[in-house]
Amino acid sequence: MQHLPWDTDFFCTDTYRLFTGLFSSAATPAALMAAATQLRITLAARGPYYAFSVVPAEDTALLQALTGGGWRLVETRLNFYCPVAAATLPEPAPVRLARPDEAAHIGRISAAARNPFDRFHADPWFGKIRADALLVRYAEAAVEGSYADAVLVPDAPGLPVDSFLAISDTSAEAGVPGSGSSRVLLTAVGPANRGWHLQLVAETVRRAAVLSLPHVLMTTQATNGAVFRTCEKLGFRLGGTSHVLACHGG
Repeated sequence: MQHLPWDTDFFCTDTYRLFTGLFSSAATPAALMAAATQLRITLAARGPYYAFSVVPAEDTALLQALTGGGWRLVETRLNFYCPVAAATLPEPAPVRLARPDEAAHIGRISAAARNPFDRFHADPWFGKIRADALLVRYAEAAVEGSYADAVLVPDAPGLPVDSFLAISDTSAEAGVPGSGSSRVLLTAVGPANRGWHLQLVAETVRRAAVLSLPHVLMTTQATNGAVFRTCEKLGFRLGGTSHVLACHGG
């Protein structure tokens, strides 16, 4: 488990991410549920807190322990990957990097095109105002270069910028064939740019090819049919499913 300083400061509440639970095959469901319950009690003893965990769907023992121990399901995610060399891409679309002076505008796009099923909007602990504020700051920070390597926006003549896609790159590791990737961190499409999600993702794949990164990764909610269609058209494949669980107290 890790304490998250940035989230803690933003939400004015100690925030934690639980990465996994370690237990032997002999551990009983009752013992695991008791451990998950005790973790909540331990965190609450420190004061107000919020904790979440992203658990692979295959880890049924941990999922059952957490849900039995008072953690609640807030989001189900599908994790896609695109082998860049095998992608099926449309004709190139005109895109450019977002400018630093567009950070506030892109933050507004992010909040206006909110997804009610993402972790922050699906969890009532945050509330709509705080969830929207988080999207604004997250998108602004991407443009500012705080954590993203690039933010793509449309660059078609006469077309307003009403969409964006933030990317993070992971370089290949020496001696590890096939390593390295670009990950779609955050994307939003407003009504003035309808249809641009496909084009922004396609240009992300082209960018990865130029950088010799063999894969593009993209995670979305299991409810997001529009993203599924983009994945099907471009040659993305389903890599796995995960569930986001959360709890709070104190």
